Amino acid sequence: MDLSVAGFLALLIAVALLRGVELMISRRNQHRLEAQGVSRADEPHFRWMVLLHSAVLAGAALEVLLLNRPFIPALAILMGTLFALANALRWWVIRTLGTHWNVQVMDSVSLGVITSGPFRLVRHPNYAAVFIELAALPLIHTAWLTALVGSAGHAWVLSRRLAVEEAVLLRNRHYRATVAHRPRFVPRLFARHATLAQRQRRDLPAEREHGS
Repeated sequence: MDLSVAGFLALLIAVALLRGVELMISRRNQHRLEAQGVSRADEPHFRWMVLLHSAVLAGAALEVLLLNRPFIPALAILMGTLFALANALRWWVIRTLGTHWNVQVMDSVSLGVITSGPFRLVRHPNYAAVFIELAALPLIHTAWLTALVGSAGHAWVLSRRLAVEEAVLLRNRHYRATVAHRPRFVPRLFARHATLAQRQRRDLPAEREHGS
């Protein structure tokens, strides 16, 4: 077996093991939340999300093994960097949410609304990170078919997941007042710069009138 293929398969196994660790954290948090009276939302599409994650890992391995996908160093470095950054963001989310974090939708907003960490910029940083991760991972070894089909399936699953989760979150008045106005996935960095520029242009005539 080619060294790059062996390394890629080892990476997929490591990701699968890490998913197992995350499930353990999720179950522990779920028990703690339920002990505080927090209920789990009815989520009929959750099994499809689990299936999708498993399918991307298995599909990437099979595509590389059966279709002899080439290893392109430049692409591997780019996609590996995106994958690493997405993982860093996900673990930042897990750390920020603490016991609120769960792989299932828990109605824990009554215990407090999290507005720190990446939630200062977007409402759903975890979903953005997972989407990037699952798209970039197969492309580390040019498994483009898995990346394409997996991303399309992931977009469908996320649309269903968000419909359930946001229905739960938006019932909370404090959440609506503090977080609901923020974008879902991508920070409004350019919008902020544009707003600042507009303010500066508005202030400039006033400064000139005062002899500045």
